[in-house]
Amino acid sequence: MCGSPVQGLHGDVARLSQIESVQVEISVLLGRSTLPMQQLLRMGRGAVIALDARENDEVWILANNHPVARGEIHINEDKIAISVTRAANVYDFMAGG
Repeated sequence: MCGSPVQGLHGDVARLSQIESVQVEISVLLGRSTLPMQQLLRMGRGAVIALDARENDEVWILANNHPVARGEIHINEDKIAISVTRAANVYDFMAGG
C-alpha cells in the first residue's frame, strides 16, 4: 500500500519540481522551401530564400523540434512575439501543412 497522503503529496511535489527544471527550446517555423543542394551552396551573405508562407499564415511553434502549437506573429516596434492560437496537429506538420 502507498504511504500516507502527505508522503504521496511530497513525492508529487518533488516530481513536479524535476519537471519544472527541464529546459525546453522553443522555436517558430515561419515557412518552408525546397532547394537543390547546388543552389544552396552558391548562396552567399544576403541571399534570400523564398518561403511557402504568406503574411497572415499561422506559424508552427516547436518545443525541442516537435510541433506543439500553431500561432500568429505580432510585431510591435522592433519586437516580434508569437501568440498561441491552437494545439498542433502533428499529421499536418508532417504533411507540410
